[in-house]
Amino acid sequence: MTSPPNKASAPEPRRHVGLALLVVVGTAIGLALQSGALRIPPEWNPWAPLAVADPTTLVTRFKLRRLADDPVACRAALDTSALRFASEPDRSEDGNCGWRDAVRVSGLPARVGTPFVLTCPAAVSLALWEHHRLQPLARQHFGQPVVRVDHYGSYACRNVRGGVSGRRSEHAGANALDVAGFTLADGRRITVARDWAGSGPASAFLHDVHAGACDFWNVVLSPNYNAAHRDHLHLDRAPYRVCR
Repeated sequence: MTSPPNKASAPEPRRHVGLALLVVVGTAIGLALQSGALRIPPEWNPWAPLAVADPTTLVTRFKLRRLADDPVACRAALDTSALRFASEPDRSEDGNCGWRDAVRVSGLPARVGTPFVLTCPAAVSLALWEHHRLQPLARQHFGQPVVRVDHYGSYACRNVRGGVSGRRSEHAGANALDVAGFTLADGRRITVARDWAGSGPASAFLHDVHAGACDFWNVVLSPNYNAAHRDHLHLDRAPYRVCR
């Protein structure tokens, strides 16, 4: 005697057809975007070149992530920014330190004091943060721009937390920057060491600047993280996400 068909399994073919249609439609849209047949604003097009001044959208981080594997596109993106920089020759040191595809940053355009070396993707992250978060937040909180960013440097051939063992810090690859504070147009100085834990506008500004950095950097560490970061914001492009 023949068993009746299993009705519970009937929807399975339809499910596969639906998934296949989604793949086909998604592929067609992707090809249309890449070829230019389908036009959307460049800031919403995942395959359009990243331009620092473009409005930030849900695809900005996707574009930023792709720059790590495309030095030509990364330098093109950096050229759209207001950063003052010069190409830096690749450098290799004993102990798995040094950098590749890096630039020496001398201005944001806010002054930065001593120029520092960053990998190109980290420099693009810096440009995006300065343009879309740091300066707008300064105007929002104080009605004036930041004219100087004080820092503790970018490159240092060392391990995480300066230990004698363990993994290398992102600083060992010029893929991180430690920001100590800011100077406003009227000369007022705001420092992480003095103002982070306060309750006034300077503290609110620093906390907003920290949150804004998380939009463009992969790791952002503040005094809330540990005592080693009591006087600066650590910003880096490690291949994982932490915002504390």
